[in-house]
Amino acid sequence: MTSPSSRFFDELAKVMTNAAGAAQGARREVDNLVKAQIERVLADIQIVQREEFDVVRDMASMARTENEALRARITELETRLDQLETKTRAPAKKKPAAKPSTPRK
Repeated sequence: MTSPSSRFFDELAKVMTNAAGAAQGARREVDNLVKAQIERVLADIQIVQREEFDVVRDMASMARTENEALRARITELETRLDQLETKTRAPAKKKPAAKPSTPRK
C-alpha cells in the first residue's frame, strides 16, 4: 500500500501538471490576443505588411528596368530620325555672289 506522504506527492504532482498545462494554454491565448490586437492597430494606422511591400518593390524594379529600356530605344529612334532628316534635306542653293560694281567715270 502507498504511504500517505507518497499519495500526497502524487496528488501534488498531478495538480502541478494540470497547472502547468493550464498556464501554457493561457499563455497561448494571451499570445493570440496580443497578436490580434497588434494586427488591428497596424491595420488602423495603415501600415503595409511585408509581403505587400515586397510585391510593390518588385513591381517598381520591373517598371524601372522597362523605363530604362524604353529610354534607350527612344534615344536610338531619335538618332535614326535625325540621320534620315539630314539625308533627305536638300542642300540650300547659294545665291551667286554679286559682281563688284565698278565706278563709272
